[in-house]
Amino acid sequence: MAKSRLQKLGNYLRPHWRTVLLGTIALLIVNGLGVYIPLLISDSIDQLQGEFSFEQLSRTALWLLLLSAVMWGFRMLSRTAIFGVGRQIEFGLKQKIFQHLLTIEPGYFSDNTSGDLINRATSDVDNIRRLVGFAVLSFINIIFAYTFTLPAMLNINVRLTLFALAVYPLMLITVQLFSGKLRRYQSEIQEKLSDLSELIQEDMSGMALIRIYAQENQERQAFRQKNQKLLEANLKLAKTRNLLFPVIEGISYISLLILLWLGTGAIASGQITVGDFIALVLFVERLVFPTALLGFTITAYQQGEVSIDRVESITKAEPKIKNSPNSIVVPSEDMRGAISARHLTYTYPGSSTPALYDLNFTIKPGETVAIVGSIGSGKSTLANAIPRLLNIEAGELFLDNYDLTKLDLATLRKAIAYVPQDSFLFSTTIKNNIRYGEPLSETFEVEQAAKQAQIHPEIITFPQEYDTLVGERGITLSGGQRQRTSLARALLADAKVLILDDALSSVDNETATKILDSLSPTRAKKTVIFISHQLSAAATCDRILVMDRGKIVQDGTHEILMQQPGLYRSLWEQHQLKEVLN
Repeated sequence: MAKSRLQKLGNYLRPHWRTVLLGTIALLIVNGLGVYIPLLISDSIDQLQGEFSFEQLSRTALWLLLLSAVMWGFRMLSRTAIFGVGRQIEFGLKQKIFQHLLTIEPGYFSDNTSGDLINRATSDVDNIRRLVGFAVLSFINIIFAYTFTLPAMLNINVRLTLFALAVYPLMLITVQLFSGKLRRYQSEIQEKLSDLSELIQEDMSGMALIRIYAQENQERQAFRQKNQKLLEANLKLAKTRNLLFPVIEGISYISLLILLWLGTGAIASGQITVGDFIALVLFVERLVFPTALLGFTITAYQQGEVSIDRVESITKAEPKIKNSPNSIVVPSEDMRGAISARHLTYTYPGSSTPALYDLNFTIKPGETVAIVGSIGSGKSTLANAIPRLLNIEAGELFLDNYDLTKLDLATLRKAIAYVPQDSFLFSTTIKNNIRYGEPLSETFEVEQAAKQAQIHPEIITFPQEYDTLVGERGITLSGGQRQRTSLARALLADAKVLILDDALSSVDNETATKILDSLSPTRAKKTVIFISHQLSAAATCDRILVMDRGKIVQDGTHEILMQQPGLYRSLWEQHQLKEVLN
């Protein structure tokens, strides 16, 4: 697993190898200067001990100032280059995640909450940015710091160097002992943060319902509980880090104490000069920061490891619904809108009972067919199967005699306009919502579609008419207005097949009938599938399919079905009774 993460890290960095190389070379120069400056100070001190020269001191000071400025410049270059790569990788990952999610079937979002997906696309991607930015820079700097500094220290005095660094293995062991806890606590934080994000999103979307049922206290308590769990997870990580990092820093400073203890004796015995001793002190000081930073680097790496797994679980999710290798592309003008099913059967994953069972039917081009039945009879499943929102089997559902599973998805979706039960609107203007499928549509085309959907008279009463903002998910509109706006969007798309999945449930029977009548001029070129419990509107359709428990149990016009004893006549009688009672 660790090897695969390192490979993935390499894959992230590979497109930016030139920039990473530039940052690495800059770090190489920084560390080279970091070793040269103490040696320069050492030589100057030894020379000044023999004969003090203010001119020599001034010249050395200016040279040190110049070298420090150059060192600062290259350090900034290294940070800009490598941190910049982290930002570019962050941008690319967010693009990749979003583009990949657009290819995934709707069922994926039922199994993975939106709050968790949002958290992975933001917080986890941010952790990966820190991994490929801060952690990579720190690791490279640590390697260079030891590679350049150790030989210089050993060249001055092997014994003092070995004693000064004798405690460093203890530091590495300490880091290793804490690494498992750091990884575990970081994973727990990410999970708790996802839970909290999901609750916030749900509550923001359902704020009206919370107010209606006066459940503010309950939601406040639920938020407090999840927030408390996140706090506890963060505190556990903070306690571990606050224990680890001082221990590491304390161990590193022990080496300085050892050097001070043994160095004075070495100077007295003539083994090293005062300048050498100062150089060794500066070298040990130089290793303190990267060594102490090792703990932070390990934490960033642990966070990045967890986040790589979480992000990769999204990007590696294979779309179950995708184009076949030799998918068929059909020009939209050649599509007629005929739909047929041959022994169509579909069972939802995890269920043992088919939602659709052995369906056989044919809908002619331009025909308006109503599909009715009790709740749970399979009507919406059939509606979702036609545009391939469900992973149906090959050879069971056809559009113009083309197997849906063989048709190019863009061709199929272009031929079908679908208005689902949940009339989703974007947080933009009514005009932009209606022309979402056809963004370049003119205003008069938008208005014509709205008139067909019987929503135009209400839109023009709004202060800003078609430029009225509908709010998040269309919250400023009523249920019926949202449904008819969604219908206008589908009508403007001018597809060969129009599927209305209980899309007029929030409007009265009279309005629903008017909407179907308004489609009459287009029926010759548009196939309409009208799924509804409004039997008065369904009765005006060319044909009616009656579903029960995933099967089509009756097929015919309203008049024919009323002459047959069966489910349709029973539903009609119930409908008439409700009309009388109302």
